[in-house]
This record gives sequence, structure tokens and C-alpha cells, in this order.
Amino acid sequence: MGKSTKFVMTVAAVALAGVAGMGVAQASTTAHSADSGAPSSCRPANLTTKITPDAAGSGHRHYRVTLTAAPKTSPCQLAGSPRDVKFYDNGSLKGVTAKPYGPQGTKVTFGPGHPVHFDIQVPSASKGATANRVVFTLRTPGGGIIPGNQEADGKLSVDFGTQIGPVQPGA
Repeated sequence: MGKSTKFVMTVAAVALAGVAGMGVAQASTTAHSADSGAPSSCRPANLTTKITPDAAGSGHRHYRVTLTAAPKTSPCQLAGSPRDVKFYDNGSLKGVTAKPYGPQGTKVTFGPGHPVHFDIQVPSASKGATANRVVFTLRTPGGGIIPGNQEADGKLSVDFGTQIGPVQPGA
């Protein structure tokens, strides 16, 4: 084969790979935005999280889990309370199951410059179990999920009766 034939074959292979990649990107709106080609802010690798204590309520301790999108990612839509929430303390799973509370159908836009948060509400009747990590799955409007587990680190205590609020705009 001559140099020009190899060059044409290489260009054709790169073009086909690009077309195949675009098809995959457009097939999953949770992974990529078809409009911008940028990766989705909702992918676990494209966001940062943190847990901080929040103002106590009547009979409850509150913790805020804040999600911040990486720069140059495309906005995505979230809705409702995260699901499959698990609490850990230094890698040890705590036997606390959290249930959602509040309106679950409100759409929230998440992306660069648009952080979101959700509330962890814990009954303050007892001290609870110490935890330092929360693992959860984010939800999309219409009841879908964002593939992959999200993780957030920070000190909190959890107990039976723990509830998870819906994702809301702002940090």
C-alpha cells in the first residue's frame, strides 16, 4: 500500500469512529448533551459533593449534601430524592434505611454555575450512629436514574427514621 492509501484509510477509520461515538453520545441524554457534545454534569465523575451540618429543625438534625458540577460539562435535569441511600462510617455499612420526603416531581437544572443540594433529616431523639460517607443514586424527571453511584463525605449521625429530601436548586 502506498502512503496516500494508508492516509485515506486512517482518515476514514477516524471519521467512522467519530460517527459511532456521536451515536453513543446522543443515545444517552444522561451521559452527554446532544446539543453541546460536552459530558453531562450528572455523571458521577463530573461532579463534586460535600456534606455539611444544616440548621436543626423541630425534633430533627439536618445535613445538607451539596453537588457542584465540573466546568465545561453540560447541564442536566434532576428530580426528587436520591434513592438507594447507604450510610458508611470508615467503610463500615450502617444499617439505616432512609426514605424520601417532600415533592418528588419538581425538575431541577444542575450544571456549571448551578449547584444543587438535598437534605438528610435525622430524628434527634437519640444520638444515632456516626457516619462519614453517603452513597446514593440520583433521579431524573419521570422516575429515571442517573447510572452509577454518587458519594459524599462529611461527618453526620443517622438513625432509624432518617429521611432524604428532594434535590433543590442552590448550594
